[in-house]
Amino acid sequence: MAPRNPEECDYVVDAAGDGDYERLQAAIDGAKSFPSERVSIFVRDGVYEEKVTLHAWNTTLDLVGESVEGTVITHDDHFDRVDRGRNSTFFTHTLKVRGNDAVVRNLTVRNTAGPAADQAVALHVDADRAGFENCRFEGDQDTVYLAGEGARQYFRDCYVEGTTDFVFGGATAVFEDCEIHSKADSYVTAASTPERVPFGFVFRDCRLTAESGVSAVYLGRPWRDHAHVAFLRCHLGEHIVPEGWHNWSRPEVEDTVTFAEFENRGPGAADADERVSWATELIPSEAERYATETVLLDDGTPGSGEPWYRRRAE
Repeated sequence: MAPRNPEECDYVVDAAGDGDYERLQAAIDGAKSFPSERVSIFVRDGVYEEKVTLHAWNTTLDLVGESVEGTVITHDDHFDRVDRGRNSTFFTHTLKVRGNDAVVRNLTVRNTAGPAADQAVALHVDADRAGFENCRFEGDQDTVYLAGEGARQYFRDCYVEGTTDFVFGGATAVFEDCEIHSKADSYVTAASTPERVPFGFVFRDCRLTAESGVSAVYLGRPWRDHAHVAFLRCHLGEHIVPEGWHNWSRPEVEDTVTFAEFENRGPGAADADERVSWATELIPSEAERYATETVLLDDGTPGSGEPWYRRRAE
């Protein structure tokens, strides 16, 4: 169970100086590498203008904000081939999580580069068994990048906003009871699920919302040939187009992608005959395969009775 207050944590970060560190990155860098027990960092309310990396050697680390509204990590890095000499989205994160078994709770991660800046990642996850609870991820294009072939990630009670492809990557990830908010007519997901990985992005009991004036959003398009995305029992706003899915102008991928839905509701939950012919409307027995415990393949402590994504995120 992740700690909930500073007294329970190993380190306290306070921008005003009333803690062990004033900068979050300094606290992470000061934490023990590959610890034998979980390490916890409590971040007091404040705006932390820094680019933060939770390193691969920072395993089993709890990063706990004081409040999701008041604890804000912000940066404005973005794709800029000319001015920055980099042809890559993957340098642009505000927060990168590379340590396995991380828990991140009660904070906002923001990329403020703006809609004119093209790709600008707020959260970049390249870790296995990483959990996120009661967090906000704010940006425009490419807000949340979920990476790592075979890596599993879990989001609960989170808010994710963006314009284009704002949940993207090749990891396996489950979103439960989250709000997915579109800021422009575009695409929600761009999965790059590897062919040999059984699941990609699974959204369960989520709410898809949009800003005023947004009226033509697709649930997803395939970044790679075997993209796998499913929405189950979600409320889809009227901004979701009847076709639902887009082939990224590559009709050949229609035979290899898996874009699925089950018992969605709301004005954007079109009948199956309105969706593209190559999308799937699951029957109940097929939907059972998308249970969280199946998708995330629990490998928690034998006999504990709690799967890793529940035990670490509660």
